[in-house]
Amino acid sequence: MEKEVLDKDLKILYVDDQNSVIQFVKILFEELGLSKITYANNGKEALDLYKKNKQYDIVFTDMMMPEMDGFELIDNIMKIKHEQVIVMVTGMEEKQDLIRAIELEVKYFIEKPIQPKKFFKVFDSAVELFKLKKEHDLSNLLVEQYKEAIDQTTIFTKTNLDGNITYVNDQFCKISQYTPEEILGKPHQLLRHEDMQASEYDVMWKTINEKKIWKGINKNRSKDGSLYIADTTIIPMLDTDNNIIEFIGIRHDITEAEKYKEYLKFELDGTNLVLKENQNMKKQYQKGLDESTAIFRTDTNNLITYVNENFCKISGYTSDELLGVNCSSLRDESHIKKGHCEELKKKLKNKEMVKITFKNISKSSKPFYTDTLVYPIEDIYENTVEHMHVMHDITKIVELNHEIEDTQKEVIYTMGAIGETRSKETGNHVKRVAEYSYLLAKLSGLDDKDAEMIKMASPMHDIGKVGIPDAILNKPARLTEEEFKIMKTHSKLGYNMLKGSNRQLIKASSVIALEHHERWDGKGYPHQLKGEDIHIYGRITAVCDVFDALGSDRCYKKAWELDAILDLFKEEKGKQFDPNLIQLFLDNLEEFLKIRDRYLD
Repeated sequence: MEKEVLDKDLKILYVDDQNSVIQFVKILFEELGLSKITYANNGKEALDLYKKNKQYDIVFTDMMMPEMDGFELIDNIMKIKHEQVIVMVTGMEEKQDLIRAIELEVKYFIEKPIQPKKFFKVFDSAVELFKLKKEHDLSNLLVEQYKEAIDQTTIFTKTNLDGNITYVNDQFCKISQYTPEEILGKPHQLLRHEDMQASEYDVMWKTINEKKIWKGINKNRSKDGSLYIADTTIIPMLDTDNNIIEFIGIRHDITEAEKYKEYLKFELDGTNLVLKENQNMKKQYQKGLDESTAIFRTDTNNLITYVNENFCKISGYTSDELLGVNCSSLRDESHIKKGHCEELKKKLKNKEMVKITFKNISKSSKPFYTDTLVYPIEDIYENTVEHMHVMHDITKIVELNHEIEDTQKEVIYTMGAIGETRSKETGNHVKRVAEYSYLLAKLSGLDDKDAEMIKMASPMHDIGKVGIPDAILNKPARLTEEEFKIMKTHSKLGYNMLKGSNRQLIKASSVIALEHHERWDGKGYPHQLKGEDIHIYGRITAVCDVFDALGSDRCYKKAWELDAILDLFKEEKGKQFDPNLIQLFLDNLEEFLKIRDRYLD
């Protein structure tokens, strides 16, 4: 263990009825520089301490003790805090004791008499698990903050399967004029404005009950009967069995923008006398719109002709700096490369209203994000004369989402590294497999999203090895048939650890963990899948994992020479491996070798 990087504030509870053992362990903890250790002489004393202070990071306990043994202590602790990291200190002489420990979900064991080297190794693993759980808690906290951000910045509601409202936020109450007590338990139909056809609600209800997201513009009636218009997204929320449990609604108020759009058409049809009055009303609409959202207008060549104060504020530019500028120059270059701006032009030319999320670049070169509605404005001859861009600043939400995604990536990588560390493989193995997988995914024709997904998920391919005993995992000789059967269970163990998540990244990791040992010819494990029945993520990771594993020293072998690895790939092309992937690998070998040399152990 690298003592200099150990968290000195770790809080530990150590339980043993033998004073000689406690004195010996105190010396070991002092070597690690740890001081926040609490000792107890039996299970009952330890449980009383635990109930008073549930903040112990790791609990060590002997098994055979007076008053309350270790098994009973662990059972009681798990009822208080199921995710507690526990290390069992015992001889484990009886088979039924081991089975009972496994049933209690104990992951770490130290045999008596305690050997310092073994103690430090198990302690190191327990600390890594504690840190991983801590990272997981942080990720959950960020998710809650993300939910809070949505709640604070949008009109947000929840609805049950019968269409009755179960939650509303302050923004909803403000715009609808209803209090929570007046609206909870009522159907959304109560808010339908007479201009909205019942058939439109039928389409929405049909869409979301098919587990699809519905997006559209809703006209609603507030408590006093007045109209408000919302750009609305309804999302069906699913449980782990893919069943709908509720619907959430996220809305942005676009009442003023819609009224302004309708009024501009009315203005162009008016007489000179009406036009004068309309101009006055237009200014009032403009004022209301300017105060509630960010706006600019462009001519049909995309040159900015008007910009309001809110947009100047979020972009950092003055109006003088923006007038006459092509609006595409404000967008991040990714939109240009992906053809988003050209696609927008075509839709506007066809007189379509376009909704798009833009990543923009401010004057200070910092990105800011906007949910943008672009309207084509027509003259009395129905010719498009300009475009109006109405924007809602979502920068904080996007940045928080990126932070959550980065945290997920870090947790995934850390868990993968822990799995490799147990089998005495280096963190660079994880990095190399991730980079190889990304390169091979791109070469095979997968898009950027899938390639990035496999790069982030592939470090978890061997996470199931945390459940394989050290004696098998690190055996320096050939495994027996029975030992190899146990070793092969790591693919299912990894899948079972990850399968319960609804997050796309964790789902991809579970697929890779399960299928990276399947073979193209159907002779792999655990399900003997064949050919393209094996997920492309599993096929790609299989090639990259074997290439790196054969080229690295392991406890049971020396690294192979490159020529020997290539000969194996050629021989197993169409047998163990996807023949197309092997050919792509061989044709682009130099690129893979550059990655290998960049991340040498």
